Amino acid sequence: MSFTLNDLPLRDDLRGRSPYGAPQLDVPVVLNTNENPYPPSSRLAEAMAEAVTEVALGLNRYPDRDAVRLREGLAAYLGHDLGVDQVWAANGSNEILQQILQAFGGPGRVAMGFEPSYSMHPIISRGTGTSWVSVPRDEEFRIDMDAALAAIARHRPSVVFLTSPNNPTGTALEIADIARVCQATPGVVVVDEAYAEFRREGTPSALSMLPDHPRLIVSRTMSKAFALAGARVGYLAAHPAVVDALQLVRLPYHLSAVTQAVALTALDHAGELLSAVADLRAERDALVAWLREHGFSVAESDANFVLFGEFEDRTEIWQDMLDRQVLIREVGPPGWLRVTVGTPDEMDAFRRALLQVTGR
Repeated sequence: MSFTLNDLPLRDDLRGRSPYGAPQLDVPVVLNTNENPYPPSSRLAEAMAEAVTEVALGLNRYPDRDAVRLREGLAAYLGHDLGVDQVWAANGSNEILQQILQAFGGPGRVAMGFEPSYSMHPIISRGTGTSWVSVPRDEEFRIDMDAALAAIARHRPSVVFLTSPNNPTGTALEIADIARVCQATPGVVVVDEAYAEFRREGTPSALSMLPDHPRLIVSRTMSKAFALAGARVGYLAAHPAVVDALQLVRLPYHLSAVTQAVALTALDHAGELLSAVADLRAERDALVAWLREHGFSVAESDANFVLFGEFEDRTEIWQDMLDRQVLIREVGPPGWLRVTVGTPDEMDAFRRALLQVTGR
């Protein structure tokens, strides 16, 4: 007797949908998930192992439910005079976003985003029973503020997602635009800054706005610049009342003692882990210039990836690149592809493969 997903009492709004996920393929050059290509050093790995060994002796007990030491470390890293009561941490920024929607979204409420953007925003919104409203970006992938404010006035969203830099385009936001959205929004405004450390010099962070905007939430991750994608640590900064609200929906003991120990060790070695950021920025800017020199359209990027095009059949280009052992991402608007900034050797392989498959 066959039994499929259709035989389960799945929620109607989830039927026919596909799970999120970039291809995980075993090829020499992996440039599709915006990871930091430089792993922790053996010295740092040893320090993490020592920290895990220490907490392992107490794994018969639950971890610190509120992750106070980790939140203290994250507050110190972020600066801006943040206190531990203004910082919250979870299993990756996706759990942070889920908790925000569990607390402030839900049935009868609306979440809004400006697409193309991070595809998990609508997925998590729908998963929490929150209606999703998408507002299109302009031709340069920037937010049309007149259209944004009109949509906010019309739909009265409980949650508005802004991304700076934006994924998959790499576009950063002006502080003045974020402020206009905050002033117009009746609910909370989430500025997703997953790629904040890769911004070009002088590009401000929404963290500076927190004292004047109590409904503003700034989310971050240790997956990108900190090279800890495998550890799953995300966090946010907000008014203490927001942190109190999220604790109403968080699962008990949601961050393991092992995760907390690894993240704390990483923060102790932040200088080492972030030392590659400047090199990745320079590699990104060189890649943007190279792509334009060869006739490709390229979105301005403040992240560790570049969106480029335009292709009549991007799937064919993606497959041809994969056939040459270079994995990039088919994501974003039709005709465009995204490539993560890797090591110099990886970028050389990308350039060679791209010229071969496009005949340029």
